[in-house]
Order: sequence, then C-alpha cells, then structure tokens
Amino acid sequence: MERPDLRDGIPVDLDRPLRVVAVHAHPDDETLATGVALAHHAAAGDDVHVITCTLGEEGEVIPPGLAHLEGSEALGPHRSWEVARATAALGVTHHWLGGDLPRWRDSGMVGSAAAAHPRALAGADVEEVAAVLAEQLAALHPDVVLTYDPEGGYRHPDHVQTHRVTVAALARLAERHPEVPSPRLYVSLTPRSWAEEDRRWLAEHVPAAARAEEGGRVTVPDADDPYPPSVVDDGRVTHAVVDGAALPAQVAALREHPTQVTVHDGWFTLSNDVAARLPAREGYARWDRTAP
Repeated sequence: MERPDLRDGIPVDLDRPLRVVAVHAHPDDETLATGVALAHHAAAGDDVHVITCTLGEEGEVIPPGLAHLEGSEALGPHRSWEVARATAALGVTHHWLGGDLPRWRDSGMVGSAAAAHPRALAGADVEEVAAVLAEQLAALHPDVVLTYDPEGGYRHPDHVQTHRVTVAALARLAERHPEVPSPRLYVSLTPRSWAEEDRRWLAEHVPAAARAEEGGRVTVPDADDPYPPSVVDDGRVTHAVVDGAALPAQVAALREHPTQVTVHDGWFTLSNDVAARLPAREGYARWDRTAP
C-alpha cells in the first residue's frame, strides 16, 4: 500500500509555503533521521527549520586528526559549526533550543558521568524544557513537526527526552497559543520491509575489503541481527518521503559532520563502524500529541 507524504491532509491553498520544523537532540541527528524529508521540502520551496536541543558535547569522534576534541570543552563548539554547514547543505534554517546556544547539555548514555550533569537534557524537567520549545514553535507557526518515536530511535536518553519534550510542547502550544493552528506531529519510524531490504543491499554492496572479517573495520549487520526499536511493522508507518533527488543534499550534509559520520558510496558508518544504507527514503507515523 502506498504511504502518503507529509503534505497529506494539509490544505493546498496556504497563502505561504508549508512550514516544517524538526526537533532533534544533537547535531547530525537532523541529517541522519530526517535529512531526506528536510531536503525534499526545502527543494519544494517550503520553509524548513531545525531546532537542536544540545551541542552534542558527549559525541564520540571518528577522525584521528580530530580525536583531541573528544571529551573536551571544544567538541560542542566544533559540532555547532558542523550543524551550521549541514543545515545549509540541506537548505534549511537552524536554531538552538532556547536561544543563541542551548540551555541544556548532551546527557551521554545511561550511566555515564554526563548523565549526572546538572544541565543534562535527559534529567531536565520536561515541562520546563517544553515551555521553551513551545515559545519557539509559537514564533515559527509550523504546519508539520518532526521528531523521534517514544523510544528515541535507539533509546538514547536525549532522544527519548526530545520526544517527550516535543509532545509536551505541542500540548502547551495548544493551551497557551490557541491562535496558532495545531501542527501535525510525525515521528520517525522505519518499516521492517525497508530495513530488511537495506540489509540485503548492504550485504551486496559493502566491499569485502572494508569488512572486519577481511581485515577492514566495517560490520555489516546479519539478516537476523536485532533491529533498533524504530524499526516497526509496516502497518505502523503511515507516511513516507521517498525522493532520490533529495539524496545528494543529505549526503552533502552528512559530510559536514565528519566527527560523527563517515560517508561511503550509498552507505555510511558512525563511530561503531556498523554499515547503514542511504536509501533516499524515510518513514513516519502521524502521532497523537496527547499520547505519551
């Protein structure tokens, strides 16, 4: 069954471009999770924005020449430059949650020292963060808001918190700013059939010399390896953006995040060296803003 795109059900007689806002936890998430949709809508002439919640201070750094940034106070500012260039490559406008710089900090993974930081996003009061986000959304008047599913894609604490905060911000927006039409909220999900197809593609296209078993570094997931929680039964995915013309912009944006991403021919790796495909398509589910 064909899935409609993100314009489905939105009036076509708007007297302005469609306004899309993606809310993300760290620099690079905007391109990895929603880059196809953002580039697609920007190319269509829509008004597209990204709000990033933290500087990504706890990210692992891939290139040896930048290894000195990992764990240092310089990493956050460096990643702010990366996201500025990446969003420019996507053709979208970038904002930090709360002003010129984020009020909250990258929480790292569960159990890390960063998780106990007093400004850690994952430990912040949801309603406090949501109040800040709601005011930014009120100023932008979005028609569509994109963010993670309740599991945060792969259960990163900041991604999970970003979902909670976005849902709470939209509820607050409806209460405090009734003059602003309620935007449609979509969460990023991948149909299982797509994920299975992507693994078959990787098995055929990642060069043998790059693979760990052949002396390289890259791991290609096996067909029966577990999927992240964002991979769901096909029926749960209600909408899709499929646009090969958007892929070059997504790839260009990923190349602006060298601390976090290594781009190959049709695929990429993060610091874990696990291959992931760049399939020029993204799945979404329309989300009830009253849901948890």
